[in-house]
Amino acid sequence: MRIIDAQSVQRALTFPALVATLRQTFAGPGASPRRNIYRLSENPAKKDSFAVLPAWNDELISVKVFTYLPDAPAPGFPPLHSNVMVFDRRTGAPTAVLDGPSITNWRTAAIAALAADYLARPDAKRLLFCGTGSLAPLTVLAHASVRDYEHIAVWGRNPDKAQQTVELVKQQRPELNVVVVDDLERAARAADVISCATAAKKPLILGDWVKPGTHTDFSGNHEVDARECDSDLVANARVYVDSRANVLNEAGEILIPMREGRFGEDHLVGELAQLCRGEVPGRRNESEVTLFKSVGTALSDLAAASLVLRTLPAA
Repeated sequence: MRIIDAQSVQRALTFPALVATLRQTFAGPGASPRRNIYRLSENPAKKDSFAVLPAWNDELISVKVFTYLPDAPAPGFPPLHSNVMVFDRRTGAPTAVLDGPSITNWRTAAIAALAADYLARPDAKRLLFCGTGSLAPLTVLAHASVRDYEHIAVWGRNPDKAQQTVELVKQQRPELNVVVVDDLERAARAADVISCATAAKKPLILGDWVKPGTHTDFSGNHEVDARECDSDLVANARVYVDSRANVLNEAGEILIPMREGRFGEDHLVGELAQLCRGEVPGRRNESEVTLFKSVGTALSDLAAASLVLRTLPAA
């Protein structure tokens, strides 16, 4: 059985190849049930948890498992540990274990880019990215693989971290015009695409800031009582999701306005797989605002793992 570490995942993946693999995987036969997240404490204030995310298609079976201990991780250990285990669909035999955080970061960034390829205007020229975590440079690079941006703005609460994100992007794509911005409202009003992957609990992006024709995506929040954008933006946009089951179980961006009575479940136009299969339309005109909410799916883990396994030479 192959053991594939984070550095090997990084060597194996490129965004053009990963976006193409995700498109093909989501368009084809496969299953990705709602993930199961188990709380490890009866204290509701503690977020310690263990999660299981299964998926399968005609070639592979995968399961990602992770532990999340944010409150008091042991000294020297990160709060999250994760692995993706892959099995052969024909024989059922285990074939590989891959580093989970690197798979998760790459596929999350690529999923945002794939959705934007269906939902952003073809002539989108200005990207605003909000966030400075490990997803930040990857998501900017992923978006830049599906649109020819003339201007990319990076916003974060910590300007130094935002500058680090800019530098990491330019190490990979020195030709890109990437800058740090400090006026979030001004940058949002100017953007053609707004992408967020933050730990925000309250809305960063307001509907009043978003001009007609803008595409937005939000992938940072996984909690029912938190969100990266306000209710007005969601209510007035055509909304797509990566997984209806997971989003309706976890995403405050959707659940909070639903609790407010702004709309029902039928406000969600479709899932990413339906876009890839042509079962629902993407962008219909130049003026509508579109929104993609992602909380992650096991099928995207499977797709990324399969690409790594095909790309890396077997030992």
